[in-house]
Amino acid sequence: MNILVANLGSTSFKYRLYRFDGASETLLAKGGAERVTDYGRTIDGCLDALRSAGHIAVAGDLGGVVFKTVHGGDLTGCVAAGEKVQAALAAFADLAPAHNPAYAAGIRQFREKLPGVPLVAVFETAFYQWVPDYAQRYAVPPAWHAAGVRRYGFHGASHKFIAERSAELLGRPDIADITRSLYHDGPRVVPGAPLRVISCHLGGSSSVTGICDGVAIGNSMGLSPQSGLPQNNRVGDLDPAAISFVQRRLKISTTEAERQLTEESGLLGLSGVSNDLREIRAAALAGDRRAELAIDVFVHAIRHWIGAFWFELGGCDGLVFTGGIGENNPWLREMVCAGLCDLGLVIDPERNTAAVPESDFAAEESRTRIFMIPASEELVLAREAHRHLAAHGADTV
Repeated sequence: MNILVANLGSTSFKYRLYRFDGASETLLAKGGAERVTDYGRTIDGCLDALRSAGHIAVAGDLGGVVFKTVHGGDLTGCVAAGEKVQAALAAFADLAPAHNPAYAAGIRQFREKLPGVPLVAVFETAFYQWVPDYAQRYAVPPAWHAAGVRRYGFHGASHKFIAERSAELLGRPDIADITRSLYHDGPRVVPGAPLRVISCHLGGSSSVTGICDGVAIGNSMGLSPQSGLPQNNRVGDLDPAAISFVQRRLKISTTEAERQLTEESGLLGLSGVSNDLREIRAAALAGDRRAELAIDVFVHAIRHWIGAFWFELGGCDGLVFTGGIGENNPWLREMVCAGLCDLGLVIDPERNTAAVPESDFAAEESRTRIFMIPASEELVLAREAHRHLAAHGADTV
């Protein structure tokens, strides 16, 4: 079965085509486009490229198309991308404005261009379905909670892959199997000592997740992907009183305040240099104090959430870095891990600097192992779609 993964942003489109044949998984093709203004034409280009390469001749050569949908409120998990998904994406578009409208449009376009091909949605909130109620709730009036104000958690595909792969690297294939089938079979009780992992997805958008026996116990993001750590140009966590306060002091509208918090804040707002950590790091090394501050605030937030989950888990067997920033910046990993020897985490600077993907760069005496695992969200999406279609067939409603 061939599964096409469609990753849509507000102005971008990336795709990967996987083939599933028995137990084998093969990446057949990948590509994409930036600064997209016409998704219909871009999708046509994707399908034409796959046909030209001989991967598909007719629509029937595709077993399904899967989408990394972001926010559907109570609609979550791995589901057929039908009218219920479209309605949920529309209902929560104001909380994920850069992604929900793009995915809604993409699903419509693929349905028009590939009639009869199953479409599957895997929500970014899916990995957090089993987070305890007390870790989902905000202390808001009941009517607010009933309206959907709670912690949902995001980057689910990335953190789910880390849960699977870290369990394998830590010698617990039983837990990897639980995580792999989690969306379809739910969590299961595991005998023996729990496996405690903290996953740091660090990139243009960043979050930290606590994982116990392959199941998430919480995520640093909450009601929306705008929260948690400072993002590239989004504020992250903020006291809600700040908005009305700034409206009065600076005499700006709610709309303008929201725009500044989502477009001019985060690493960009702190550094005044860029929303790209590479440029911020270069400026910091040249003595730019605002750039240094941006890095310090970012690291502080990462450590804050690692500490929160460390305490909640009662320890940590594996600390994992993933995402573009987490994978490519040994200096940042060293800053995050500094001074934690009393907790049993000791990084080996040489191993860290030369970190080979999936290698352990903790010092020998460290009780907590430290890994850098490259992100593989697309593979998770393709696997989930394959399982869904095997179980439910070609239902696209």
